Amino acid sequence: MAATLPNPSQFQFDRTRQAAPQVFEHMREQILSLVLPPGTVLSRPELALQYGISQTPVRDALMRLAEEGLVDVFPQHATRVSRIDVALARQAHFLRRSIELEIARTLAATADPALVERLRATVTRQQHMLDMDDLAEFTANDQYFHRQMYEAAAVPDLFALVRRQSGHLDRLRRLHLPIPGKAHAVLRDHTAIVDAIAAGDPVRAEEALRKHLSGTLANVDEIRARYRDYLS
Repeated sequence: MAATLPNPSQFQFDRTRQAAPQVFEHMREQILSLVLPPGTVLSRPELALQYGISQTPVRDALMRLAEEGLVDVFPQHATRVSRIDVALARQAHFLRRSIELEIARTLAATADPALVERLRATVTRQQHMLDMDDLAEFTANDQYFHRQMYEAAAVPDLFALVRRQSGHLDRLRRLHLPIPGKAHAVLRDHTAIVDAIAAGDPVRAEEALRKHLSGTLANVDEIRARYRDYLS
């Protein structure tokens, strides 16, 4: 059965931008949030109808999603949301960990009070989202927490690079988040990272960051047992 995007009439195009990148961004978010789960069939004609555009920008968006490994294209047959490739998730984790360990060390060496304040405010928002059981906004603030660190270390383009490579890892993390205890562990880890930066302790900041990033892959067997059809 082909996918029907939720509330397609509520998607508003920015008329100052081309349609294809906006369709790509919207569909990518739907895939990463598991609104479009692995195995979902994506019909180009039906998607074009739902978005109210021609098939060309939809085709271009699907090609970009395929380049990131988020959809599998079978010529003359079908396009499906890909299963989560654990091997690719491990590679994305390696890349992210390598970069963010250096970022944590750099930020702790300077211990900027203004940055610490901003990071604590983000953790507070995450706690509020968790209290409201809003995991979508909890995840958005999780990403913002890390983006703030990249920006503070003056390497914002690396954040975009990591995001492009992390589709499989992000979906794995999204499956892990609802498992009891995971979201609270994220909050504890973020707090430990901020505390280490505030204390000007690079070693402790690295340790806290390493622990934070290791959680999901360390529990991949449990995730696979719960969502066997979603993982390859």
